[in-house]
Amino acid sequence: MLTAIEELESKGQAARVASRRLAHLSAETKDRALLSIADALVSREAEILAANQQDCNEAKVSGMGDAMLDRLVLNHERLTGMAQDVSAVVSLPDPIGEIFDARILPNGMQVGRRRVPLGVIGTIYESRPNVTVDISVLCLKSGNAVILRGGREAIHSNTALAKVVRECAYQSGIPEGAVQLIESTDRALVGHMLKMKGVIDLLIPRGGAEFIKFVVDNAAMPVVAGGIGVCHTYVDKDVDLDKAVAIAYNAKVQRPTVCNALDTLLVHSKVAADYLPKIAREWGNVGVEMHCDERSFGILKPIGHLPELKIIPATDEDWGKEFLSLVATIKVVDSLDEAIGHIERYSSGHSEAIVTENYSAAMRFLDEVDAACVYANASTRFTDGGQFGLGAEVGISTQKFHARGPLGLRELTSYKWIIQGNGQVRP
Repeated sequence: MLTAIEELESKGQAARVASRRLAHLSAETKDRALLSIADALVSREAEILAANQQDCNEAKVSGMGDAMLDRLVLNHERLTGMAQDVSAVVSLPDPIGEIFDARILPNGMQVGRRRVPLGVIGTIYESRPNVTVDISVLCLKSGNAVILRGGREAIHSNTALAKVVRECAYQSGIPEGAVQLIESTDRALVGHMLKMKGVIDLLIPRGGAEFIKFVVDNAAMPVVAGGIGVCHTYVDKDVDLDKAVAIAYNAKVQRPTVCNALDTLLVHSKVAADYLPKIAREWGNVGVEMHCDERSFGILKPIGHLPELKIIPATDEDWGKEFLSLVATIKVVDSLDEAIGHIERYSSGHSEAIVTENYSAAMRFLDEVDAACVYANASTRFTDGGQFGLGAEVGISTQKFHARGPLGLRELTSYKWIIQGNGQVRP
């Protein structure tokens, strides 16, 4: 019987072999597999949800926090959404084989770049079982094999979902071995996986800040890191107050446990007295705890007696913190420059937004704020592969190499130079 390490090595080699065949499959074969997966996510709902319920029950017993539990839970709506995302990937053009930057050199040689898969994608992730499907379908469509290593807390869900993906894929003509799930929850496997440079071409970790730092510091292969979201929304002095309330409410409340949710609200001093009571009442109705700097606390203190409001003074540790819950910090600033400076100091480079009716202010914010996604007059909750028309995503990169923001099909490819000559030799 194979040890856990031997099993990991065996699955890695199988993925490597499968990747060579997968790289040359037709778009029709890959799309047929994805359509089968989308159908099965719906038709096999009971099987998947039963496995997820087992994970959720064990998570509750272990004392898992609300934010992590929210990421773990699957239900009819989320499964339907996953199936729709898979169908959306099918509708996207296959990037493999695309020729771009083609030209004829003065010596008559034809030179161009052809898009190719990366090979084998490894991913290590925590809690969210939808990642199993999202990464698998994007890898298959882009011609890559994938090795999945989820967390202990979602093992039953991931096993059920990977089974659906594998069965549908292989029955549709995808080479066996293209989708591998590491079912052992032995933490030692993570360290070993990080050293499999000859097998895994790119590693994508998804989880908390400490976990991602561990992967980046210890991986032998290239890593695309990100997902840590300390997201700011700045309400400018030239603003439609109702629009600003709606955007900040959505960014904080629509799903507070995810990386693109609002963490810090910056408000220009000229509108703070009018704006802050409005957003505080809206946030208060749903239980948002507001950690206020001295100036915002002074503005909100007169209405602090309202039972629904949770207003407390902010501490130095509150700034630059990803809350993943119904908690937000509030700071009053005197200028766009001050807002941009605060973001520069505390941002994680994920998603930042300005709400303003001033075109020049919006353009300055878009130009000067350094983040993967920078918004003018929209909620940061849109930072998502599906929302950006990518079908799904394998993660959100906050680094600048080799890709940034939501990672879709094209971000899972490289290219090779294709040169056609007619006897040319270099003089």
